[in-house]
This record gives sequence, C-alpha cells and structure tokens, in this order.
Amino acid sequence: MDCIGQIAIIRLNRPEQLNAWNNKISSGLDASLQEASDRSDIRAVIITGTGRAFCAGADLSGGGDTFDTNRDRDQADTSEARTPQFLPHQVTKPVIAAINGPAVGVGATYPLMCDIRIASESARIGFVFNRIGMLPELGSHSLLPRIVGFSNAAQLLMGGEIIDAETALHMGLVSAVHPEDRLLDQAVELAAQLCAAAPVSVAATKKLLWEGLSLSWEQMHQMETPIFDWLAKQPDSVEGVNAFLEKRSPEWKLDPSKDLPKGLFD
Repeated sequence: MDCIGQIAIIRLNRPEQLNAWNNKISSGLDASLQEASDRSDIRAVIITGTGRAFCAGADLSGGGDTFDTNRDRDQADTSEARTPQFLPHQVTKPVIAAINGPAVGVGATYPLMCDIRIASESARIGFVFNRIGMLPELGSHSLLPRIVGFSNAAQLLMGGEIIDAETALHMGLVSAVHPEDRLLDQAVELAAQLCAAAPVSVAATKKLLWEGLSLSWEQMHQMETPIFDWLAKQPDSVEGVNAFLEKRSPEWKLDPSKDLPKGLFD
C-alpha cells in the first residue's frame, strides 16, 4: 500500500499472472484495507492492478480442484483462491476501484463491493463463473442487479459475457471511463474530492448507503435521524457552516477511525 497525501493506493501485484487471485492477494487486500480503515491519516482508498490487468480471476493453477473447499490442502498454499475477510464496504473511508484492464471472475465481483468504480478504455469485465461450472460469489446476485438492473445483471451473470468499458459505462457498472494512462490520476482526483468532505459525515453516509440496500424507506429514515442529530452536535458541523460563510476550507476535527459513536454505527 502506497499513499499520496491522504489517499491510500492498494495494488494487486502479480502482473506476470495478470493479478490472478490467490491467497496472497486476498490476505494482502484484507490487511491493507484494515490498515487504511484504522489509520487517521488516510481518508480515501483506491484499489487498482499492477501491469495491464486488474485481475484475471482466480488462479487456476490447481486445475479442476481449484474451487474444491473440501479437498485436503496446505493452508499456506498461495495458489488457493481464498475468500476475502475484510471487504471494501466495511472500510470507514470511501473505496474506489480503478479497473485498469481485464477484470474477470472475482476480478469483476470484488469491485462491486467498492463504493465507486471507474475503468480504463482497455478494461474488459466478465462474470464468467457459469462458463466454468461455478457460481458468481461475494454477494454478486444481490449487488449487481442493484447496480445495473435485473435484466442486465441476468445477462452478465448467467451468460458470462465479457463486456468492454463503454458497455460497462452504459450499463452503470462503472461511473467513468478514462484513457489507460490517465486512469490513476483521475482516480486520485476523485479521491481528493471525497477527502475534502467531512470524514465522519462521509463514513456515516457510506454506512447508510450500504445498509440501505436491505432497508425500507421507513427503516432508513429511523436510522438516519439519530445520526443526523448526533452530527448536528459535533464540532465539524459548526466548522463546516463557519467555513462556508467565511469562504475558506474547513478544518475537520472528527476522525472516523476513532470518533464514530458505538451504537449509532454498529
């Protein structure tokens, strides 16, 4: 994990294997996301791939036994396609997936758990599980229909079609497409915009957005109200209003890594 100011950049780093998913990548992402969530000096996260791919899916070097969770294996085996444990939507900071090239299998499902997805013009995205007798995972059957609509999700998940970046943009799977050599710069610019907002307010909004996937309007309203009331009593709301009236940049006091009240955000 590298940092540019308050922005953490996490890179999938197996370029020779097109960043194929294995135990090392999965555990590395878990650790980096946990660190970014806990660190007070980080306000936004970017996940991208090293080299010409984002992630080519699971490492298939185990052959037909790749997805057999019951077979006896050495737990230290780095080719194991381990399920991640600490996920992007659990991070208290906004997480951007910068899809810099081919993203198939878990390389397509993992970014669904990021808050924002952008892609390079060379990106190709495919939920290819059904083509190899498997099933899309990581909550894809819930997340993808909400992102692109039921019909588009059915087409992508059941057929395993690999789509280009412009098609992904048209469907709403990504929010922007950039030239390959500008993708990371654009991701950093977007992250910087998010960093300018009040960090605890951003953390609260992120949590409510994700909670809202399974709540009714009434339930969400009941959840929003005490958080709104709590924020109204905090120094950041005073600072935000004063900074706006005084036409200056605000100096935020609250830190989502330590200042989120238990009960309201659990």
